[in-house]
Amino acid sequence: MRTSRSRRLALALCASGIAVFAASPALAGADRIRTEGPVVSYSPAIPQGATARVQAVYNAAGDTVVTLHVRGLLPNTQYGAHAHQNACGLTGAAAGPHFQHVPDPVQPSTNPLYANPGNEIWLDFTTDEDGNASAQTVQRWQFSPDRRAHSVIIHAEHTNPGPQGAGTAGARLGCLTVAF
Repeated sequence: MRTSRSRRLALALCASGIAVFAASPALAGADRIRTEGPVVSYSPAIPQGATARVQAVYNAAGDTVVTLHVRGLLPNTQYGAHAHQNACGLTGAAAGPHFQHVPDPVQPSTNPLYANPGNEIWLDFTTDEDGNASAQTVQRWQFSPDRRAHSVIIHAEHTNPGPQGAGTAGARLGCLTVAF
């Protein structure tokens, strides 16, 4: 009887471990996802030939480190950047709303309980004299297999963190489809 109970417990623990393993990109072996290429431009504020590279690194602690590198944008300019739900399309609107780890039931979200740097991916940056910049954020969560961001949108201004219009960053100027 004791062996049977121990065996059932071991099987249950093993099954739980498999579920965690399958749900976590870091534990499943997909510890780094990198996308790079030309930025789809929706505005003259994103010059032709501009490029971006986005990398998500997942660690065993359950964190996600997202890094954005841009090249060839307007020099000495502030931009906002966020992960969005859909891939890039013909217009900036095609990317849909911001990706949120815990989704706001009201979209597009400007509720600071949901539209905040801990629940979304905010990558604001200011370019240097050559139009290049980098930004990074660390999230205390990972994308799940069924809920992932599919693009990074470059916005016209840094992100508004305040209670009125939280998470907004102006017009959608450019986009890179990503494979988070």
